[in-house]
Amino acid sequence: MPGLKTNEREGTRAVLRHARLSPYKVREVLDLVRGKPVHEAEDILRFSERDAATVVGKVLHSAVANAENNDELDPEELYVSACFADEGTTIKRWRPRARGRATRIRKRTSHITVIVSRLPDSELLRLQQRRRAEQLVQRARRVAGARRAAGDTRSRAERRHGVTWEEAEAEHDHEHDHDHDEAVTGEAAEGTEAEATAEGEEPTEDEAGESAATEAGEPTTGEAPDAEPTTGETAEAPDAETTAGAADVTEAEVTAEPTTAAAEDEAGEATEAEVTEAPEAEVEDEKDED
Repeated sequence: MPGLKTNEREGTRAVLRHARLSPYKVREVLDLVRGKPVHEAEDILRFSERDAATVVGKVLHSAVANAENNDELDPEELYVSACFADEGTTIKRWRPRARGRATRIRKRTSHITVIVSRLPDSELLRLQQRRRAEQLVQRARRVAGARRAAGDTRSRAERRHGVTWEEAEAEHDHEHDHDHDEAVTGEAAEGTEAEATAEGEEPTEDEAGESAATEAGEPTTGEAPDAEPTTGETAEAPDAETTAGAADVTEAEVTAEPTTAAAEDEAGEATEAEVTEAPEAEVEDEKDED
């Protein structure tokens, strides 16, 4: 199926006929603005260095004026939907050359057509959002420049709270106690040292034995064994006669202890006498043999 003809394209158009420009040169400029919004296309043509950009810019301006006046469209909602350059009449001129000859000069012309149409709704919404964001950025820059010119160097947070950091620090109450922070820090350091000690040191043999005894239920060194539980009968108080008998037995043991000590002394003296007499008897035997 063949495409749309040149005169069947939708939109508002402007046509420049017999422009004294080559279609090849015009098409290079038209490729830059095809499909662009009108305001963006105008900026591109304004800063382009090609001579054809000036002519194409005039045709674009005429198309936008036609859309605004004839079709009652908003210029901010238009974009370049189509643009093309057709070949026009070629003007022929002659140039004299050597040996009586002449060469042909072709002065080409073109017919420039620019068509503008209204942007789709989705594109319009996106374009509006982008313009709104740009406006906000520009406004923020203007406000910041005005504040710098006025000597206001506060940040955004400071302006929101209405006070600078220096003023907030000056108003801060230092009468309260800050020792609780140091105490918490000290406790954390002690806990860390205890964990490091528990991980780095191994238990000694004595500690291992005590732990094993504790697990087995046996008393450790230095601890007195628990008293045996009674069978439920309450112990009776000792009689007076039993107490007196126990006292007599104790006195007899005390009296017997010195006697035993004296007997041990006598036995030691007898042993020393025997040891002394034994060498004397040996000496007498040796004399008798001689």
